[in-house]
Amino acid sequence: MGVDAPIAMEGTTMEAKKWTVQIHLTEEGDHTYARAVLSNRDGEDRLTGEGHARRNPTDPSVPEIGDELAASRALADLADKLAVVTQRDISELAGSPVPGRSW
Repeated sequence: MGVDAPIAMEGTTMEAKKWTVQIHLTEEGDHTYARAVLSNRDGEDRLTGEGHARRNPTDPSVPEIGDELAASRALADLADKLAVVTQRDISELAGSPVPGRSW
């Protein structure tokens, strides 16, 4: 089955969708910066999360750890931003503000 092929579930057909998250990492000395970019299937950027990690000068230099930490923080930031957008969309459909995380 192709990525964007319809999926049949309980008598209905649902369109399969694909979103892509790309993580861009840059290092400057003991600092690692990450940007997580969520794109829709048309390649349009939807949201961006940012993350940063800094190596403690007393710790050994292990760049992979900085990458992992910065990337995890960028993904957490992206998840928070997506939750805010979702909450806003729910509130607009409901016609009034909905308390946080109503789903």
